[in-house]
Amino acid sequence: MKKISLPIIILIFISSCEEETKPLEFEIVSIENTYEADIEVTFDKAKVNSEIAKNINSHIDSAILKNVPFSREEEATSIEEALKDFDEQYKSFKNNFGESAQTWSLAIETEILYKTENIVTMGLSVYSDTGGAHGNDSIQFLNFNPENGALLTQNDIISDMKGFKKLAESFFLDHMKNEGLDIKEFFFGKPFQLPENIGFNEEGIILLYNNYEIASYAQGYTEFVISIEKAKEFLSF
Repeated sequence: MKKISLPIIILIFISSCEEETKPLEFEIVSIENTYEADIEVTFDKAKVNSEIAKNINSHIDSAILKNVPFSREEEATSIEEALKDFDEQYKSFKNNFGESAQTWSLAIETEILYKTENIVTMGLSVYSDTGGAHGNDSIQFLNFNPENGALLTQNDIISDMKGFKKLAESFFLDHMKNEGLDIKEFFFGKPFQLPENIGFNEEGIILLYNNYEIASYAQGYTEFVISIEKAKEFLSF
């Protein structure tokens, strides 16, 4: 067998290392299809052609699909299929109610909030209106491990959940006091609970409660930030 010369081996090794250490980058993707419903979908996707990027993009697609109302029992296989189905539902609704039918709306967008070698936090914002008293909107944080593209849970991020919850409660009470709000108006009579969405930005750890999560719709979102310095003893990294 012909031997590969040392310079070529070194070149292959260097190229391999460069590929492995290439920083994770994202690009913005927009769905440009024409619909009768008012549909706007713009989201970030990982650019690097690797298993890491594929894993992250798969999680992003899955999160978006869960937020698009789908009329069939089986799950949609793509975002485009789900949006087409939403549009078909609207057209059927419009045919039944004629000119009095309110135009349905669906707006989905993402934003990279934080990116380090340890974690990438993406915010997913969704607004939908299918003719009810008011539209529905929500924000979801997606936390990724940039080393393998895995979607991180709160247990992956927080090493001491009990200690972090106690710290978060103190910040929540300060937030309520600063906003002139009474904690009795929140949690529907239950004790303090951590939100479903915990992520990161340049200011620190974001804790965000969506509409209806701990209070009435009129209260809207509840959000506050804990600095990394204050919380680092409870984090896994």
